[in-house]
Amino acid sequence: MTGRTCDEVRRALTQEGLALPPVTPPLAAYQPAVRTTSTIYTAGQLPMRDGSLTHTGQVGAGGLSAAEGAAAAGVAALAAIAAACSVATEQEALRPVKVTVFVAAADGFHDLPQVADGASAVFAAAFAEPHARSAVGVRELPRGASVEVEAIFAVLPPQ
Repeated sequence: MTGRTCDEVRRALTQEGLALPPVTPPLAAYQPAVRTTSTIYTAGQLPMRDGSLTHTGQVGAGGLSAAEGAAAAGVAALAAIAAACSVATEQEALRPVKVTVFVAAADGFHDLPQVADGASAVFAAAFAEPHARSAVGVRELPRGASVEVEAIFAVLPPQ
């Protein structure tokens, strides 16, 4: 497992018809990503495009479908990767280690893994490497978002 530089990630995503968005400015008192010597932690990223949420409300029970939730998770995953790339150097390779997907789930909605698969698909397209993942159902998320994605990346030395 060698990871990919952010430039390699951008090229891989372009081949899938995807692109990293600009990093969303913090909505409160935090940073979008923070790094240590060999690890990058992203803050929870919402499904934002051009400063607006792309998906709001709960998933399930008359709200968004699991497929719509997965699409939202993909948008938020792109934001998490962009945040990580904002604190990495051009020469460093990143490898996603752990992805957590929070889903604003309606009562009785149990298809959280299918929603989280939207984020995992984006990480797979970007990095072509496996990652650990958690899918967590919550009552609500900031700004009424339907999903929130946070990630931990290993920072690998230049090869």
